Amino acid sequence: KTPGEGIYKFEFDTKTGKLTPRGVAAKLKNPSFLARHPGRTFLYAVNELDTLDGAKGGAVTAMSVDAKTGAVKVLNAQPTKGAGPCDLTVDAKGQNVLAVNYGGGSVVCLPITPDGLLKPASAFIQHEGKGTNPARQEKPHAHSVNLDFVNKHAVVTDLGLDKVFVYKFDGDKGTLAPNDPPFAKVDPGSGPRHLAWHPSNRYAYVINEMANTVTVFTYDDKAGRLEPIQTIGTLPEGFKGENTTSEIAVHPKGDFLYGSNRGDDSIAIFKIHPTTGKLTAAGRQPTGGKTPRNFVIDRSGRWLLAANQDSNNILVFRIDPKTGGLKQVGEPVSSPMPVCIRMIPHEVPPK
Repeated sequence: KTPGEGIYKFEFDTKTGKLTPRGVAAKLKNPSFLARHPGRTFLYAVNELDTLDGAKGGAVTAMSVDAKTGAVKVLNAQPTKGAGPCDLTVDAKGQNVLAVNYGGGSVVCLPITPDGLLKPASAFIQHEGKGTNPARQEKPHAHSVNLDFVNKHAVVTDLGLDKVFVYKFDGDKGTLAPNDPPFAKVDPGSGPRHLAWHPSNRYAYVINEMANTVTVFTYDDKAGRLEPIQTIGTLPEGFKGENTTSEIAVHPKGDFLYGSNRGDDSIAIFKIHPTTGKLTAAGRQPTGGKTPRNFVIDRSGRWLLAANQDSNNILVFRIDPKTGGLKQVGEPVSSPMPVCIRMIPHEVPPK
């Protein structure tokens, strides 16, 4: 593995799919996942650490991004009150960062000032219990946090408990409270990791890291209720060897779903039924590297960029709008241990 220096910047041509490295954007301690502010050019990163500056737990770092040059400036950081923060999101009004601690098994809310800085935690919830796998589920392991489209419920997957928690969220107050019902379950030993919403807000898709499956849920945004309706595998028939799933994303038009396999080193492709939300396998695409921990689909739905953590490269794929299939464009682009890609629109100055 090649250790990185922090956050790296690339220029992406949305017409051709060309990806060009532009050097180190910000030197941070073990940043992993990133989240954009919805209205301003602020960026937030989890520092995936067990201790930071002598204190137990990781942190979230706030940054500003120059929309014209892409220059990144570190603003401040706040502790997440738990070890190993691994995912985060910014609410629809840009008032709070929500983050989850994998090592600590908890979720935290950090308010945002008008200048993009982070304030100390306004809410913190500790998960309790364990799952059925003593090696991986000996305690809670909160793995992702997603806000629904109405900005009223925060959904947190917990790999250690095989539960998908739902919390009532008040962005003005920065508070979290258990919903009723407080969670939905996946099959024992599944290890829910990441979640993706359907554009209709009627379905949620959870990729299960340990079972190599995707669970489909119907979603009632008024009640905050998730109901499982289908579980489908991500691996090709007859696959032998070790694999864990990682990322999941729905195409912007809601026609296709994608999930990454680490071991098979591929993107699994699914067709989404337009009326039921259920999935049908529609092929797979090797990512051209090892351990695709993350991938991202651009807003136009034309491109998918896959980050191969253990082969230190990023590959660009063109998405077929009819089949959802992926076709590699260009050559792999080097990047030290890429684990998360996020796109920020670039303001092109007038000629």
